[in-house]
Amino acid sequence: MDLRQLEYFVAVAEERNFTRAAERVHISQSGVSAQIRRLEHELGAELFDRSARTVTLTAAGEAALAHARAALASAGAVGRAVDEVTGLVRGRLTVGMVVGCTVTPLFEALAAFHAAHPGVEVLLQEDNSDRLVDGVRSGTVDLALIGAAAATPDGLDALTVISERLVAAVPPGHPLAGRESLALGDLTAHPIVCMPPGTGLRAVLDRACAAQDLRPAIALEAGAADTIADLAARGLGVAVLSASMAAAHADRLTVLRLDDVDVPALLALVWKPAHHPAVRAFLGHARQAFGAAGEP
Repeated sequence: MDLRQLEYFVAVAEERNFTRAAERVHISQSGVSAQIRRLEHELGAELFDRSARTVTLTAAGEAALAHARAALASAGAVGRAVDEVTGLVRGRLTVGMVVGCTVTPLFEALAAFHAAHPGVEVLLQEDNSDRLVDGVRSGTVDLALIGAAAATPDGLDALTVISERLVAAVPPGHPLAGRESLALGDLTAHPIVCMPPGTGLRAVLDRACAAQDLRPAIALEAGAADTIADLAARGLGVAVLSASMAAAHADRLTVLRLDDVDVPALLALVWKPAHHPAVRAFLGHARQAFGAAGEP
């Protein structure tokens, strides 16, 4: 007997029908029937009672079923053990990154992973955070660096990289430039330049405005912090960014605290709890790269 015969035997036993079992294992019904007959011949006993419309197990079949399932499970364990090794020799790792995000530690982790596992093809995919999360859930993306408001997505494992408050930034000469902080209501009285929907920063802004029943005037949207800063510096609106993003442009923009926006904007790596060896290996490099970036 071989594992293929045991697989067909278990399929027929569970489906109670040769046609459905054949569809399940993706071969013809005659092929399943022939293999079951061979197995019965080798065992010297009939495994199924075929006299009724619904196929049922004989006493010999009942005795064999648990052992067949155990044999298939053991064979699967052998395959998974080998995959733990070969998955880091060959295969593909798809990493998502929120649009407009330049995070050097992520690139360092990608480079370190590629150097350690050159046989694994690495793909980098940019998109907004909502679609990246959907990709991780569906399995089209192995893990992703996403923006989120207050908390990481339910049902996914996560490594929070950055947790910061939102700030506003204006150029010299702007009516708000002489202040150190402002309320959200003061901000929404002016045109705003910010990230598009689907990003963590925008989710924080939208949530805060909705909580106060405010309707912000979004003048322009851009996916990159540098672009938002450039537009704000030219007087086209008040920039809404995270604290670290705005600090990079402190030479041309005045940064203002938003006193009544407490929800943090998060940047986080997310992945499914059940993941293949390449994801686990990459996470090791990511934790090292992001940990090093946070050291003084």
